[in-house]
Amino acid sequence: MGFIRHVVCAMSGGVDSSVTALLLKRRGYNVTGVFMKNWDSLDEKGVCTSERDCEDAYRVCQSLNIPFHQVSYVKEYWHEVFSNLLKEYEKGRTPNPDILCNKHIKFNHFYQYAINTLGADAIATGHYARTSQEDEDVFQQKNIAPPVTLFRNRFEIRNPVRLYKGADLFKDQTFFLSQISQDALRRTMFPLAGLTKDFVKKIAAEAGFEHVLMKKERKFEDFILEYLEPKPGNFVSIEDGKIMGKHKGWFTLTLGQRARIGGQRDPWFVVDKDVTTGDVLVGPTTNHPALFRDTLQTDRFHWITVDPPPELAKTQMMECHFRFIHQMPLTPCTVTLNMDGSVWITLSQPLRALTPGQFAVLYKGDECLGSGKILRLGPSEHTLQQGRERMMAAALDKEQRTPEPAS
Repeated sequence: MGFIRHVVCAMSGGVDSSVTALLLKRRGYNVTGVFMKNWDSLDEKGVCTSERDCEDAYRVCQSLNIPFHQVSYVKEYWHEVFSNLLKEYEKGRTPNPDILCNKHIKFNHFYQYAINTLGADAIATGHYARTSQEDEDVFQQKNIAPPVTLFRNRFEIRNPVRLYKGADLFKDQTFFLSQISQDALRRTMFPLAGLTKDFVKKIAAEAGFEHVLMKKERKFEDFILEYLEPKPGNFVSIEDGKIMGKHKGWFTLTLGQRARIGGQRDPWFVVDKDVTTGDVLVGPTTNHPALFRDTLQTDRFHWITVDPPPELAKTQMMECHFRFIHQMPLTPCTVTLNMDGSVWITLSQPLRALTPGQFAVLYKGDECLGSGKILRLGPSEHTLQQGRERMMAAALDKEQRTPEPAS
């Protein structure tokens, strides 16, 4: 990356992006704030939430005396994110909108707008993450700009930029950044890399940003299901195939969640879906063996550094760590690289509710290596147990049928 002067900061109207802009201004950068409108939605009082967020972002930029812009990616979001989510739900999968939004909107359309239209040297976001460039002099702004003759063009350096966990390991958001491109990462700054959420809130309070401290995060799933046509079906017991009740649509249900079945005194839990019949298979306990699996396959894996790690490229196998839900504990795993770029992941222990459509995110130490969408799962503990029982029954039956040798 070349010497940084002008940074365009993604402003959401929330505390993290507000403090990000403040820190950039304090470091001496020329900062421009940009609010992205990705969706038209109303809250429970009929107020357009994006307009309220935009107003909050504008107030922060005014207080910092930095330029403010608003851009609309409603159309792009619909075509590149939302439509994809609907298709995934209809296939019985459970997609992750945050990862897709970062990939297609924030680190593609917004990134291109900041660099090509606003002439930014870099973009900045309020994510809790860091890159391998954070401690390099490309991010250390000087009060006096060097002569033009000393301008260094870092774009010629081809060493890949790596993505690392932020200092606040609980808030760490590398999971949501696991699909962004190398080009965008090379020109992205994460000013909150070394801070905790509590400290960021303290900075915001001291700066007088009270209006952004009270915001609550809204859940995406609350309204996406309004756009899917109901497809009712049966709840079927995985134990004996008995129909337990009716559901309004299997896309509203995800593996591991409690199934609301009328007339049942004890809780039942979703353990699998049959997209062909529309049946949702349920088990009588929250830790039913049908919910536990230790193998999965992804689509073509997205490596942050573009190429697979040398160890994996050389031997087609690698030890690292895995998660498919933000903030879940990392699980040791073995990764096998396939010829088509997809990977098989074998976990050190079976995990509950591995879910097709979610992203398998891999880590090596503090480094986030990238991610791939989970397409298929290996057999569950329930299936393996049934197989073992059938084999034992067959062996016993064969033993009983074998005549004793004549004396």
